[in-house]
Amino acid sequence: MLPLEAGHAEPMAAVLGDPALHRYIGGAPETPAGLRARYERLVAGAPEPGVTWLNWVIRLRAEGRLAGTVQATVRDGEAGGGLGSGPGVEPGGASYAEVAWVVGTPWQGRGIAKEAARGLVRHLAAHHVRTVLAHVHPDHAASAAVATAAGLAPTGELHDGEVRWRADLMPPGR
Repeated sequence: MLPLEAGHAEPMAAVLGDPALHRYIGGAPETPAGLRARYERLVAGAPEPGVTWLNWVIRLRAEGRLAGTVQATVRDGEAGGGLGSGPGVEPGGASYAEVAWVVGTPWQGRGIAKEAARGLVRHLAAHHVRTVLAHVHPDHAASAAVATAAGLAPTGELHDGEVRWRADLMPPGR
């Protein structure tokens, strides 16, 4: 995983360009210019105090190309808990992170999303995030398998038509 940069927009527009990829995640493929503008906003950081955006592209070492993304929105659980900015989260009072992943259609079914999602959850656990949440469309079996591989379990709760998945990484108060 590499920290997201605005310069990733052009290759990622190709990775995310298959309209079928958006069946469960919604929206439509973006142009390189539109994706660059979105990536510039993401790299600039969350405007809301106590919120940190963590975004990476998935780079396949053997192929030397980008194949997808993983991301987390981390919410600080204590005033002044210090989540920092950039590609990592500093130890502090992070209470939870909402995570997501997407892998381009040509690379699906190879375990890439599972590996990236597990790495993301390990990173969050190492930086004192207590709870990880994800939202998965109820008909998206592949994404449910990724969530399971990353250690999350379905809660039975629906949020905007998607099933909320959860992993508690450490007990409250720790």
